[in-house]
Amino acid sequence: MSASKKSTIASNIKKYRQKLGISQDRLSKMADVTYNTIIKIESGGSQNPTIDTLSKIAKALDVSVDDLIQK
Repeated sequence: MSASKKSTIASNIKKYRQKLGISQDRLSKMADVTYNTIIKIESGGSQNPTIDTLSKIAKALDVSVDDLIQK
């Protein structure tokens, strides 16, 4: 995954999360992933979030995985 792709995922997750008015901690609980994982992905520190992780986050945000990975 390229750097631009990672920053797109990071910014999209943050955008949808803020649109719902939920914290990173709340999202982690809703998506059943660790809080640290959410922080790493949003900061671009996660080199390669798994499709499983992205699917859980997308479901929690009520968007598709495509919504998270598209610019």
